[in-house]
Amino acid sequence: MGKAGRVLKQVLETYGISQNKLAVTMGIERTVVYRWTHERTDPGGDTITLITAALNQLNPDAAQTFVDSYLGEIIQGDENV
Repeated sequence: MGKAGRVLKQVLETYGISQNKLAVTMGIERTVVYRWTHERTDPGGDTITLITAALNQLNPDAAQTFVDSYLGEIIQGDENV
């Protein structure tokens, strides 16, 4: 599975945000967040935007870390991604 779930799990742990808190903020079931963070399913592009918006509501630094960690190589122009 993908990088988004690994990055999300690390961000949630680093900033002390529970899977449940993120799920409630997003208006989804906690099991969906669990599946992402345990790399059972990957969030799609539109969902990445929703995750970022929810993280921004909870902790803007967490949202920025998620974006930087997930998209950093792309934004910096790393062609090996």
